[in-house]
Amino acid sequence: MLKSQRTPAGDALTDLMLDLFRLNSLLLTAGDRLVARLGLTSARWQILGAIVHAERSQPVAWLARDLGANRQNVQRIVNDLHAEGLVAFEANPHHRRAQLVVLTEKGRRAFDAAMALQAPWVNGLSEGLAIKDLQAVHRVVTALRKKLESNDPDDLK
Repeated sequence: MLKSQRTPAGDALTDLMLDLFRLNSLLLTAGDRLVARLGLTSARWQILGAIVHAERSQPVAWLARDLGANRQNVQRIVNDLHAEGLVAFEANPHHRRAQLVVLTEKGRRAFDAAMALQAPWVNGLSEGLAIKDLQAVHRVVTALRKKLESNDPDDLK
């Protein structure tokens, strides 16, 4: 049986991926702690942010797509946000069953409060890091995301 060998770039990308997995876990935990007193979690905060930053009101399926998340998980969280009065549903003129998710005033206040907590936290976290290095990492992560979004993993072999 032949053993596939990674290229040096493949090794470097594997190391980056493992660190990104660890970083993601740490970010979610830190985010949960940061917004807990607001009654939010990282997942709820992320969905509120997706709603805020969308160009127009969207159904759950589109929010999930934009987040790269599972539609059922996003639906469950949106239902929780709705039960707490942070989002509302509006009729979708393009699809009877796929209602649009909109932020309520209470949801806007919760999101704004979370962002007010995030600013000093992220400023402290970024201390000592070069902006050009952060921008380079952002470019690499964006390029990898675009490759993964546009290709079947089997096509990348």
